Amino acid sequence: MLTSLRHWSQNRSSWILLALTAIGLEATALYFQYGMELMPCVMCIYQRIAVLGILVAALIGATAPKMALMRIVGGFLWLYSAYRGIELSWEHTQLIINPSPFATCDFFVTLPSWFPLHEWFPSVFQATGDCSISQWKFLSLEMPQWMLIIFSAYFIVGLLVLISQVTSGKRK
Repeated sequence: MLTSLRHWSQNRSSWILLALTAIGLEATALYFQYGMELMPCVMCIYQRIAVLGILVAALIGATAPKMALMRIVGGFLWLYSAYRGIELSWEHTQLIINPSPFATCDFFVTLPSWFPLHEWFPSVFQATGDCSISQWKFLSLEMPQWMLIIFSAYFIVGLLVLISQVTSGKRK
């Protein structure tokens, strides 16, 4: 299995597929925001940024998939973004499932001054909702619970792809 993953990771189409899944999630988030008029909260915006990290990782891997360095850099960014997404979606899930006046999210998105996405693209990265309010459910799961599943899947696949990069592809 790891040999197959290593082989697939050397194809540009695999990295493009990863990028398309991230683009699909970002488009879905914008549909929820503008089509369904759901207000994104601070945690939602941070999760969008984690998905954006996976998109950037996919683009890095797609630039030169035959180069091990590019696959490994893309893989580490993929894993880091998925891990942060898991942390964020777990925290967001706890805010919805176990509401408390003492456990709240920030009122405003806080990003580094050198990367103020919320100022550059306020229509995408500006938070207007409350993290503790449930706005959407599907199959009895809240949106952050779905994102927890999605980020976990990203993490598991990313970990396997990264492990496949360091294992020997010459074993039969």
